[in-house]
Amino acid sequence: MSDHRAPIKFSRRTAVGLLSAAVAAPFIRSSHAETAWPEQTMIPDILKGSGEVRIAGFGGTMQETQQKAYFEPFEKISGIKVRAFPGSNPTTIKAMVETGNVEWDMAQLSRGSIMNLQKHGEYFEKIDYSLVDDGVGPAYRFEYGVEMLVWAQVMAYRTDAFKGAAPKGWADFWNTKTFPGDRAMIGTGAGNWPELEFALMAAGVPADKLYPLDIDKAFASYDEIKKAVVKWWDTGAVPIQLLTDREVAMTTVWNGRIAALQAAGVPAAISWDQGLMKRDAWGIVKGAKNAVNAMKFAAYSTMAIPQARVSFGIPYGSVNSKSNQYIPPERLAVLPSAPDIKTQLVSYNYDWWIENRDTVVGRFNKWLLT
Repeated sequence: MSDHRAPIKFSRRTAVGLLSAAVAAPFIRSSHAETAWPEQTMIPDILKGSGEVRIAGFGGTMQETQQKAYFEPFEKISGIKVRAFPGSNPTTIKAMVETGNVEWDMAQLSRGSIMNLQKHGEYFEKIDYSLVDDGVGPAYRFEYGVEMLVWAQVMAYRTDAFKGAAPKGWADFWNTKTFPGDRAMIGTGAGNWPELEFALMAAGVPADKLYPLDIDKAFASYDEIKKAVVKWWDTGAVPIQLLTDREVAMTTVWNGRIAALQAAGVPAAISWDQGLMKRDAWGIVKGAKNAVNAMKFAAYSTMAIPQARVSFGIPYGSVNSKSNQYIPPERLAVLPSAPDIKTQLVSYNYDWWIENRDTVVGRFNKWLLT
């Protein structure tokens, strides 16, 4: 599964503005009380140390945000130097482990990427959850990774396309009579997985009855929308450009992309209803030279305050239930981990996809050609 954040692109002006505001300025809660960028001056002694940790991420806005939210504070408070590298991907990690030349200690990957690699061998160390804050619930924990970022795969649409009407849910996305116009959906060209969940919900399957996915029913539903889909996109920049250029009225999209679009003045909005809640995780590479420091960093970065800081810089959510108290209401209102939004989303079942990915992707690619 390709990773969505690699080129997360607010305009640089928007991204730096958001992050600078988060770092330098107080924010105003609805009570009008001022609360500063949350500081954390103490951590458990067990998370302190020396030496370094080498962390692979996705570069761009994500890494800029992590630098301020995670890396610099962790160095200062722990005594462990952080060396950050862009370009995280499972293929590189596979090669490192198999050649014994492990240059990264840990990496940001989708939960699915970690699980898929582990299915074929030993590529990651087990997580020591005795170090992890209890605000990180069971849903965000798995044996070879600890989740550290919540994002959503959702519907986005042009607000000027339907005479004031607002589509909600996948039945509306499939309804080209009430909501006319071309569509775009994710393809498989960059290793992405098809959006079978959306096809099934459009066909009337309740969100809480999705898994195990009915593959035949999903493709029958895909048949109904296929003619309206003018682009099966591979990278996250594509649906944003299609909306900007009015080439589509509606598209599936990664939620973090829409903030930049709206900041640029494009009349676009998200429908959170029936979106997929997905997660990224830290994986500690098998044979990492600084595995102990990597575990300490993973534990620190999933604490409430560091998690909240990331949400200031980029509109993705926290895995720590205690983080929301540090995030102003107006910012919380656009995060997929916000209580009001989270209840509208469907938790993505990575286990099902790891077992069925090859079958589904093969069938999808053949279906596109028919």
